[in-house]
Amino acid sequence: MHEVVIAGIGQTAVGEQWDISLREMAFYALENARNDAGGLRPQALYLANMLAPALSHQSHLATLVADFSGLQGIEAFSVEAAGASGGAALRMAYLAVASGAVDAAAAVGVEKMSDQTVTNVTAAEATTTDSDYEAEQGLTPTAAASLLMRRYQYEFDPPPFAFGGFPVIAHANGATNRNAMFQKAIKPELYQRGGMVADPINMFDVAPAADGAAAVLVTRPELLPKQFVHPLVRISGSSIVTDTLALHDRPDPLTFDAVRLSVDRACAMAGKLPSDMDLFELFDAFSVYGALSLEAAGMAERGKGWELAQNGKLSLTGKLPISTFGGLKARGNPGGATGLYQAVEAALQLRGAAGPNQVQNATTALIQSMGGPASTVATHVLDLIS
Repeated sequence: MHEVVIAGIGQTAVGEQWDISLREMAFYALENARNDAGGLRPQALYLANMLAPALSHQSHLATLVADFSGLQGIEAFSVEAAGASGGAALRMAYLAVASGAVDAAAAVGVEKMSDQTVTNVTAAEATTTDSDYEAEQGLTPTAAASLLMRRYQYEFDPPPFAFGGFPVIAHANGATNRNAMFQKAIKPELYQRGGMVADPINMFDVAPAADGAAAVLVTRPELLPKQFVHPLVRISGSSIVTDTLALHDRPDPLTFDAVRLSVDRACAMAGKLPSDMDLFELFDAFSVYGALSLEAAGMAERGKGWELAQNGKLSLTGKLPISTFGGLKARGNPGGATGLYQAVEAALQLRGAAGPNQVQNATTALIQSMGGPASTVATHVLDLIS
């Protein structure tokens, strides 16, 4: 297998993008990544998206984006793994270059949700659950997360508002991210007053559905100019693991086995331990997912993942910074593009180009995106080549 490095990164602002189309957002992110890589042209494009057929009435999306970007003739196809789509597309790009099949590959994620009503978006999101046994009975992703939080409260009896540390951290970091949907810090007292969405989940426990696009261009280091303008960030570990789609099919719904396995495999491939990570871009679509992911990754004891978010250990200056540009909660959750936003943000950290969001002396990052409640988990280890 060949060594794979990130040559270029690009992103658009996350939010309600009323005046820009799906293809235009993807084009802007890809062009930014190509410019960042010195004009490198990908031979393959893997397009991450979750809901375009339902919300934008557009399938065959990868070919559309390749065509619109002037890349006719290259290999291009779409990758769908619900919220893990971006991570899955990055893995496809990594494997294509690592195998030697192509010299350069682009992973592009794009999602557009603001053109539809909340009801339509919720119905579309429900298609990522088990249609026959969950969605058909009225279960949405938010409702599933509320069941997990309620079970967590029953099993471990955390104090009231225990999960509030996750959105407080996310919003603190998002306040200095000019691409974030919400650029304002919040206090714990505001979290505690948040309106209920699906008891016990309140509005601050849920990441907002948003529009956005992000792109990562990967290649082999020897194909870059000797005086390449950016510090080289390597993809040293890559893994995708699946679990049951339906929560009721798991022996213990509070054990995210796919998170544990994907972290173990990606870290083993990279020759590192989870404790070696300088930052963790976790999948905080719901604050309870943050706690469960930290526990499954071996970074917190079972039933105590929420405690890490209470004492500063997960802040930008803490032992394990998370959601360093705001995470899904403050940056926004653009569905299938989320995993690629995480990759862009982690690459900025390792390049030392994160500005006010910089984690000091960061050389190794863990990024993880999830489809459903850890039904599909894509995990990557990135490190700085010294």
